[in-house]
This record gives sequence, C-alpha cells and structure tokens, in this order.
Amino acid sequence: MFTPQGPTARELTVQALSSVEHGYDLLATKFDATPFRTPDPVLSAVTDALRPLGPFEAGLDLCCGTGAGLSVLRPLCAGGRIVGVDFSAGMLTEARRAHPKATLIRADVLALPFPPAFDLAVSFGAFGHFVPKKQLTLFRQAHAALRPGGVLAFPLPAPPRVGSLAYWTLLGFDAAMRVRNALWRPPFVMYYRTFRLADVRDRLTRAGFTVETQALETLGRQENGSPRCRLVVARKA
Repeated sequence: MFTPQGPTARELTVQALSSVEHGYDLLATKFDATPFRTPDPVLSAVTDALRPLGPFEAGLDLCCGTGAGLSVLRPLCAGGRIVGVDFSAGMLTEARRAHPKATLIRADVLALPFPPAFDLAVSFGAFGHFVPKKQLTLFRQAHAALRPGGVLAFPLPAPPRVGSLAYWTLLGFDAAMRVRNALWRPPFVMYYRTFRLADVRDRLTRAGFTVETQALETLGRQENGSPRCRLVVARKA
C-alpha cells in the first residue's frame, strides 16, 4: 500500500474481511511499510514531551503491534522493565525482531494480566479498534496496571476541518466499516471518528485519571492556530 514493500489491494481486502486479530496476523510482515504505522516524527515528539514528566522506571506499550511505541519507552525507562502487549501473534513476532530486549506478551488489553507495576503506559494508533464502551474498559485496565502517580499518555491528532477532503475520507471510511460489520462476520472494528478529545477526557476521568493535554509543537499548527496534534497525559492519583 503506497509503497512496493506494502500490502497489495488484494491483501488488504482479505485482511478487512477477517477478524481484527487475524487481519493483523496477515498484515504483520508488511505493517511497517504502510501509513498505519505511527510516523517517526510523532514518536519523537511524544518522547520529547514525556521526558520532563519522568523519571520513569517500568513502561508498558498497549496494543504494541510491531513495536513502534517501544522505541518511545526505551529512552524514557532506561534501565527499567519495558513491556509490550498485543493480541496478534504475527505483530508480536515482528516486534521481537525489532526489540529483542523488551518483554512482549500476547494478551487482551481489555483484561491485562498485570498488578499495578508500571510508571508509564503509552499507546499509538490503536484506540479506533475499540468502540466507546470498550475504550472505557481499556482505560480502567491501564489505570489498574499503573502505580500511584503513573501516567498513561498518547498522541491525539486534531480532527480534520469539516468539509475537507480528509473529513469526507474518514467519514466515508467509517460508514463503509459500519456497513461491512452489519453484513459480514466476524466484525473488523476500526473507526476513526469515535475518539474525540471531549469524549476521551470524560472516559479517562471516569476511569480514575486526572487529565491534561499539551500541544506537540514540533508537529505544527493548523491554519486556525490550533495544534495539529496534542499529547493526552492521564495521571493516576
């Protein structure tokens, strides 16, 4: 997709007609060559923004995929334990190749197998795989896995301007996914418009976090002056 190394249209179609787990198993070896992998400038911006909030010891990457977020945890949790969790065996295989020193666990993030043992949890690009009710469950699980004072952090891009090409593209994608899930089983949950800042703040608060945001200035600002991307910082009291 978009590069010779990425998946073909046929491969993406087969993935989209699979379950989320099996779809990512199929995509794993080519995932890092797709636009779905979090770009390095976003990872760098998040790392720089989190560094003053430390020090951190143990770090957790939720829905780690092939391990892009582990590269954020490594410098922030130097010398500490770094753990990635995902339910796709294929994605974890790729993550182990790239991050042999990390502890990688196949598990459902809606039922994390951890006591409160982490100082920092991150996640990149995964929340669209959870409908709103399950987003709340995920936040509660992250809260339970953090030590008192621990931080859950993730980037949240600004929504596209109403009427723009990006707006209609995302709207059309979500509509197509809802039609697909109404007609085909198993479902493939991937919605881009179910993760808005006001709703996210409310769900994090209900999960027990105090919530702040900060602009990731290195990623620029929109024409109206608002940041293109914010970092959501949710702290366990």
